[in-house]
Amino acid sequence: MKKKEIKKLTKDQALKNIDKLKKDLFNFRFQKVNSQITNPSKINETKKTIARLKTLLKGKLSA
Repeated sequence: MKKKEIKKLTKDQALKNIDKLKKDLFNFRFQKVNSQITNPSKINETKKTIARLKTLLKGKLSA
């Protein structure tokens, strides 16, 4: 997700995306262990997106 897309999300949408991305990350880890992953950079990209969403949520909660 791009930063602009993340900023447009509501709190509920951000929480749903975080849950979805955590499941994806879980699956990527299994694929990595089994040497089935096609694009290893997806792991880091997913982690960064989760961090961006959590930062957005923290900002919206304090505002």
